[in-house]
Amino acid sequence: MSDLSATERTRHRRLREQGRTDREALFEVLRAGFVCHLGVVVDGDPMVVPTVYGFDDDHLYVHGSVASRSLTRNTTVCVTITHVDGLVLARSVFEHGVNYRSAMIYGVPRALEEDEKLAALRCLTEHVTPGQWDYARQPNRKELAATTILAVPLDEASVKVREGYPDDAGDPHDVWAGVLPLTPSWQAPLTDPQAAAHPVPPHILARTGTSH
Repeated sequence: MSDLSATERTRHRRLREQGRTDREALFEVLRAGFVCHLGVVVDGDPMVVPTVYGFDDDHLYVHGSVASRSLTRNTTVCVTITHVDGLVLARSVFEHGVNYRSAMIYGVPRALEEDEKLAALRCLTEHVTPGQWDYARQPNRKELAATTILAVPLDEASVKVREGYPDDAGDPHDVWAGVLPLTPSWQAPLTDPQAAAHPVPPHILARTGTSH
């Protein structure tokens, strides 16, 4: 698998030891979450929008209403994904930090045509909740027509990961220091009262207590 691009926008300048250059590191960050922040410029002003995503080997997919001002095309966007793994609590407040995994993707998105939308929505749905595409009703033609789906190429990306303990072991201030881990997990499903006649499907029930 090829290395990530190292352009002027994505090369690591500070904290280079936290940088990752292999493409699998990007996929690990993408697999670990499902919400990204889409940064665009709309009418000369910056806009950063949280949105659900899906991805394959070549593209990241985001979707929304055809009326959405954030789903621009033919202009560069910046997409970021961040996972917080814990607080790094040092001897000195100055050295406090966060253990994290993050990715930043630059690209000019392409709006998908009608015959491509269904495959992209399946990719997005199965990334968020595997098994749900074949369980729930799939989009009809009217719903597809009301939806914009952008494909952002994964050709230009930067990944950083911070892990481990504080860096101030030599600080003379003798207090506790360490890491306060954060591990999110799915809780038990809550059934819609209007769907009480149906049991929770196995593909959803199996996720209780697991991370994404």
